[in-house]
Amino acid sequence: MTILEKIVAYKREEVARNKELVSIETLEQSLYFALPCLSLKHFLQHPEKSGIIAEFKRKSPSKGDINTHSTVEEVTMGYSQAGASGLSVLTDEHFFGGSDENLKRARRVNFTPILRKEFIIDEYQLFEAKSIGADVVLLIAECLSAARVEALARQAKQLGLEVLMEIHSEEELSKCNEYIDVVGVNNRNLKNFTVSIETSIRLFDKISDEYVKISESGISNPDTIIQLKKVGFQGFLIGEHFMKQEFPDQACAAFIQQVRQGLV
Repeated sequence: MTILEKIVAYKREEVARNKELVSIETLEQSLYFALPCLSLKHFLQHPEKSGIIAEFKRKSPSKGDINTHSTVEEVTMGYSQAGASGLSVLTDEHFFGGSDENLKRARRVNFTPILRKEFIIDEYQLFEAKSIGADVVLLIAECLSAARVEALARQAKQLGLEVLMEIHSEEELSKCNEYIDVVGVNNRNLKNFTVSIETSIRLFDKISDEYVKISESGISNPDTIIQLKKVGFQGFLIGEHFMKQEFPDQACAAFIQQVRQGLV
């Protein structure tokens, strides 16, 4: 069983427990449910923004603890002030050390689109995302059928959420549909966790121009962003590189400045 299969199996049990504890009707009473979502598509295409989606992540199955000391408020506010186009906040606790509370805390102090970085397999999780202040949800094509991607994306749009569909291969592009806003190419193979930026470059022209295109994972050098921008990518999800620094927000600010200087 791959790590992705283990995560999905655990997630099914977790969602079932959560459904018993908190009803959708209760989730809909959240303060955030009545608020309009911010558009990640708009922020990614904004000329004064960097295109970078900066992530807050405590740990990962492949690397263990990454950052256990930084506060979500300080880091995400720093990311926003540095010019990040979006924020990604892990909410999976069991495998990634995240929490819904972290996303709520990020929401309270930021006016930047927030992606709920989660393994979404059930419509219930979309209501959760809206209730904690997320603007965007992640659908991982590798662990969902085309029918499930469409059903989940449709429900997300009905809630006002934007949808980022993550792919790892050309075959998964067949799961794109009219409810998807952003397509992200994950450069990390989820079966063995190897990383190659060439995955993004190879798949760029295969993705329809109706979607905003982003590259994810394994990006740690400003020159890589410059290279991917020249290919045509409008967004770049960076998590581990910033979070493994002592001050992730400062690392993000320096990184974005180097990208801007390199594009002059």
